[in-house]
Amino acid sequence: KAGVAELEISDEQESQDLTGIESMDQCRHTLEQHNWNIEAAVQDRLNEQEGVPSVFNPPPSRPLQVNTADHRIYSYVVSRPQPRGLLGWGYYLIMLPFRFTYYTLLDIFRFAVRFIRPDPRSRVTDPVGDIVSFIHMFEEKYGRIHPVFYQGTYSQALNDAKRELRFLLVYLHGDDHQDSDEFCRNTLCAPEVITLINTRMLFWACSTNKPEGYRVSQALRENTYPFLAMIMLKDRRMTVVGRLEGLIQPDDLINQLTFIMDANQTYLVSERLEREERNQTQVLRQQQDEAYLASLRADQEKERKKKEERERKRRREEEVQQQKLAEERRRQTLQEEKVRKSECLPPEPHPDDPESVKIIFKLPNDSRVERRFHFSQSLTVIHDFLFSLKESPEKFQIEANFPRRVLPCLPTEEWPNPPTLQEAGLSHTEVLFVQDLTDD
Repeated sequence: KAGVAELEISDEQESQDLTGIESMDQCRHTLEQHNWNIEAAVQDRLNEQEGVPSVFNPPPSRPLQVNTADHRIYSYVVSRPQPRGLLGWGYYLIMLPFRFTYYTLLDIFRFAVRFIRPDPRSRVTDPVGDIVSFIHMFEEKYGRIHPVFYQGTYSQALNDAKRELRFLLVYLHGDDHQDSDEFCRNTLCAPEVITLINTRMLFWACSTNKPEGYRVSQALRENTYPFLAMIMLKDRRMTVVGRLEGLIQPDDLINQLTFIMDANQTYLVSERLEREERNQTQVLRQQQDEAYLASLRADQEKERKKKEERERKRRREEEVQQQKLAEERRRQTLQEEKVRKSECLPPEPHPDDPESVKIIFKLPNDSRVERRFHFSQSLTVIHDFLFSLKESPEKFQIEANFPRRVLPCLPTEEWPNPPTLQEAGLSHTEVLFVQDLTDD
C-alpha cells in the first residue's frame, strides 16, 4: 500500500541559543551528559551553533497529533511464522488457551491499575533523560556498534529533519516483546543497516516504557513490535510515509527502507527546489527593498541638500538685507551727525577781524573749500566743519604742508585737549590738506 499520513509540527518548538564550551570542565560535563559519546556530543554542539536548542534544554512541548485514519501509508508487516507439522500445531493448540487466559488477565490487570492510578508514562517530565537512558540501556545490552541515535526529543528530531530536508527513521522499542532482542541484536546492529541509516537519514529511538517513547507511540499508534516509521517533509508538512512492523531481517529492512526513500525522493527534491525558489524570492525581495531604501535615502539626501541650499540662500538674503538696513541706518546716522555738527559750528569771523584765519581746504576729490576761523578756536572746530560737508569722507585727517604735519584735531592720549589754531602755529592764511582714512 502507498499513501500519505500527515503529521503537523508544533510551532511552539522554537530554538534556544546556548553558550559555547569555554573550559575543560564544561567539555567533560557535556561528554558525561552524552554518556561519553563523542559523535553525539559533536552533533549536539553543532545543533547549538546552528541555533537549534540543546537536547539537554528542550523547549516545552504539547502532545503530538498524527493522522492514522489514512491507510494509504506504505506498510510492511512481518507476521510471526505459523506452526508447522502435527507437533507444532499440537503445541500451538495446547498453549492457545493458556496464552489467551494470560494476556486477557494481563489486560484486565493493566486496565484496573490504570483506572485506579493513571499511567505514569503519560506525564513527560524529562524527555532528554528518557532518550539518554534508553541509549545507555541499549549499549549495555547490545553493544556500542549501532546506528547513531539522535540525542534529543522527538520534536527536535522532526525539526532537524524538516530543516535539513532529510528522512527521519523512528524506532519504538518494546522491552517486553519477544522479538525486540533479536531485532536489535541481528537486524538493527547489522553493519549494512548501520551504514544505510547513518548515511541516508536521521535515526531516533526510544523505549515505549519511557514517557517520551510512550507519547510518540500514542501519536504513531503502532500495532506490534519492532516498529519503525519513516517520516519526511511532504507538501510542506512532516508526514509518515512508511511503517514497518514485526521482526524483519537486515536485507528486507534495507530493501524496504530503500524502496520508501526512492518512492518519496521526488518530494524532497521538489521541496528543495521550492525552498531554493522561496529563498531566491526572499533574497530578490530583500535586494529590492534595499534598492528602494537606497533610492529613498538618496532622494531624502537630495531633498536635504536642497533644503540646506534654500536655507543658506535665505540666510544670505537676510544677511544682505540686514547689511543694507545697517548701511542705511549708518548713512542716516552719519547725515544726522553732519547736520548736528553743522548747527553747532561757531559763526565765521569777519574778514577784517585781525584775529581771524583764512584756511583753504583741499579735499580728496580735488575740490577746494574756504572758510575763516578765529585764532582762539580749537582745531576741533576745523574738524567739525569739514565733517559737516557733504563731499568730505567719513574718516579723515588734516595735514599742514609747511612744516608737514598732521594736526591733532581730535582728542588723543598725547593731546587730550586739542590745541587752538594759534597754538598749532597756523598763520593768517593757510592751505590744509584733507586725507581720506575711510578705507583704513
